[in-house]
Amino acid sequence: MSEHNNSGQLTFDLGHNTSLTEADFIVTDANRLVFDHIKSYPAWPGPLTLITGPKKSGKTHLANIWATHAHAISPSMGDIAEITAQGGDQALMLDDLDLGRFDETALFNLLNQSMRDGRAILMTAQLPVHAWPFITDDVKSRARLAAHFGVLAADDLQLCQMFAKLFSDRQIVVDPKTITYLVARMERSPAEVVTLVELLDKLALTQGKPISLKMAAQALEIRLAEMKN
Repeated sequence: MSEHNNSGQLTFDLGHNTSLTEADFIVTDANRLVFDHIKSYPAWPGPLTLITGPKKSGKTHLANIWATHAHAISPSMGDIAEITAQGGDQALMLDDLDLGRFDETALFNLLNQSMRDGRAILMTAQLPVHAWPFITDDVKSRARLAAHFGVLAADDLQLCQMFAKLFSDRQIVVDPKTITYLVARMERSPAEVVTLVELLDKLALTQGKPISLKMAAQALEIRLAEMKN
């Protein structure tokens, strides 16, 4: 995708890849317990683990670290019944269970098989178990037996670290003063960090300028206007 900046030059959005490796994960007081838990695998007290927390809080990053560590696979919703029928102890990662993407009966049978045969399963969700959109209580009753870890809301230090990491993922160098300026004035949530990084990347691309305090202020004004609409 190409765009013209204010100087008339043609600029190119080359895209970026967000790193989900352990080396790029930021351990804080908000996620230390669950990080230690996934690193302790396979010495888990039981086969099921559930991580809950708000959007962009690091649940999927944690799950991917564990999947690499445990050689786990992330099955599609159509594979659940076959995996259960085959049995075995291949570790599995089930992301965003509260979105209702998996067939309820197939998921219930899989969780039962996990508990019976010791198959490690790591689940993630934004919502607490009682709010999951399943018709019966079968799946939720099994999920309540999992070792449950809540990822807490990010503090200012974690938000600053998130900004630094996400800018680094895009190969963008930003003055730490600009990052602290953003954190002091933004809505405090990991999701807002992601939104602001994307917005600032676009502004820098279209204006043909590096990210600055002035551009940060512009991005915050844009976000405030969007939230009011």
